[in-house]
Amino acid sequence: MGSQTTFAVEGGTKSVGYLAQPQGAKGPGVIVIQEWWGLVHHIQQVCDRFAAEGFVALAPDLYHGKSTKGPDEAGRMMMALDIDRAARDLHGAVKHLLANGATGGKVGVIGFCMGGQLALYAASKFPEIGACVDFYGIHPKVAPDYKSVRCPVTGVFAEKDEYVNPKVVGKLEADLKAAGVKTDFTIYPGVDHAFFNDSRPEVYDAATAKKAWDKTLGALRSALR
Repeated sequence: MGSQTTFAVEGGTKSVGYLAQPQGAKGPGVIVIQEWWGLVHHIQQVCDRFAAEGFVALAPDLYHGKSTKGPDEAGRMMMALDIDRAARDLHGAVKHLLANGATGGKVGVIGFCMGGQLALYAASKFPEIGACVDFYGIHPKVAPDYKSVRCPVTGVFAEKDEYVNPKVVGKLEADLKAAGVKTDFTIYPGVDHAFFNDSRPEVYDAATAKKAWDKTLGALRSALR
């Protein structure tokens, strides 16, 4: 359904991403931020699923053509990510959506694992973000300013997550609330980190993934209507 697109980035450069548009090419916009693996097929499929639900979805390629299936390499790539450059890529993607079919003047942002933390970061940096969904976000080099988040944050987490455990989730939600951010967090029982990723059968949980997807659609539609 979607295809590769090129968009302008601050500083006169360009970046690429995967853009999926609904029938009619207009609808609420959402930025989809990759896991530490890169802009892999699973993330492209998430964009396609959003398009099938009426959204204009864009996943910027924050690794600029690189991806991996190995967790060790993925960890190195995540830690080597230039956060300032990623921020420029994300803001360029936001502007591209607003100029190419995204309606309402605001866009949502959703991220998974590394992307979940970057989604919070984007929400703290860019006023065009009208909704944020964080799927079990983690990145030790990314520290969003929660007081600068001006949109509701939906949190999707896993009870058995060794990276973002329930104690960490509780502190995150408390810190966001203390900063005046409206939150709606759910810790799903009995599932592990990356339970939404259907390309990873060792952790994927179809029933919980559907609940989280329905929650995500509801949150984005409510905030971006």
